[in-house]
Amino acid sequence: MKNFILISTLLFVSGCSTLVLQPTDYSWPVESVLLVNAKGDVSEERHTFETNIKPIFYEEFKDSNSVEGKEIRIIRDKAGYYYFTGAGFKNIYQFMPVENGMKLKEKISISDSLALKSPAFNQKLNNIELIDGSDKYLITGSEIARMK
Repeated sequence: MKNFILISTLLFVSGCSTLVLQPTDYSWPVESVLLVNAKGDVSEERHTFETNIKPIFYEEFKDSNSVEGKEIRIIRDKAGYYYFTGAGFKNIYQFMPVENGMKLKEKISISDSLALKSPAFNQKLNNIELIDGSDKYLITGSEIARMK
């Protein structure tokens, strides 16, 4: 009888526990450069990724109708946040995954006056690096610092 109660208790407790996979590294080792289609969608086959980015273009340029053929740069950090930017942008958009979508966590200002010309993301240890010509920035979470 004691064994029955012990086994029953163990089965009940193990059945109620939550499965947690840790540690998890969500980072992508390199950025993805994606072309926007006529509907405003981008699709990343390598990482099984698809989303509509028209709201980012509207937020950045107040125009979401002329996105087809434009490039958007995307990278994901270890914590699972997505970072979006592109040529002509003055900001980096940090998104967090939510059920059936992404939610803007932070709009990170790069410059009030100068737009990016040819940006590129890299993964740097626990940070994201943004390179635009000779300018380099280090992004840690929602903070950005220009590197010398």
